[in-house]
Amino acid sequence: MNGSAYLLPLHTTVEERNRRADVALLPIGSFEQHGPYLPLATDTVIACTIADALAAAHPVLRLPPVTISCSHEHAAWPGTVSISATTLYAIVRDVADSLRRSGVTKLVLVNGHGGNYVLGNVVQEAAGNGSRMALFPGPADWESALSAAGVETSPWSDMHAGEIETSLLLHAHPQLVRPGYETSDHIADDRPHLLTLGMAAYTESGVIGRPSLASAAKGKAVLESLVESFGGYLSSLGR
Repeated sequence: MNGSAYLLPLHTTVEERNRRADVALLPIGSFEQHGPYLPLATDTVIACTIADALAAAHPVLRLPPVTISCSHEHAAWPGTVSISATTLYAIVRDVADSLRRSGVTKLVLVNGHGGNYVLGNVVQEAAGNGSRMALFPGPADWESALSAAGVETSPWSDMHAGEIETSLLLHAHPQLVRPGYETSDHIADDRPHLLTLGMAAYTESGVIGRPSLASAAKGKAVLESLVESFGGYLSSLGR
């Protein structure tokens, strides 16, 4: 298989017609630095990995990912590319409108990048307009998953390219993890001006977290817990 083929759903229109899904999953990642050992596409890979696991458990329409989003705080590192929050908002709204015209009335945004703050507003406004939309995973889903997996670093301390993200890739796509994560721990809990100054004010490597604690077993447990949590979202959407 092509190295990036897992990012794209490869079903035919006949297969989707037979599935009769009324819920679509839109993975949303980013294209930003993840230290010297994880690829720029890490958030997209993680969002797609979660979406694929959800689609394996439920009859949903898995869409291709949004691969570039709001990564402005990472601009100091080569390779990082961003779009505006306004553009990301418009993309999601356009996708939702197009799905409705084809008979899919419910949309779950499977977000892999914490900096996509605007997605919460999109979901919030959809509820006010009578649409059905959800944002997954939420903070409680991550909390349950990290507890179930025995992740040692808190989400605040493990902000970027740390124990959580590295574990997920070690489990699902180990060929994407380069050497060096074992010695790249960097904690920067005191970062009050991150949005103003960017990541470079708090880390030279681009890492904030403890990737040395990562393992494939933890990544597997995180993913399994997220799949279990997703049932509540389907219920909220009226499934």
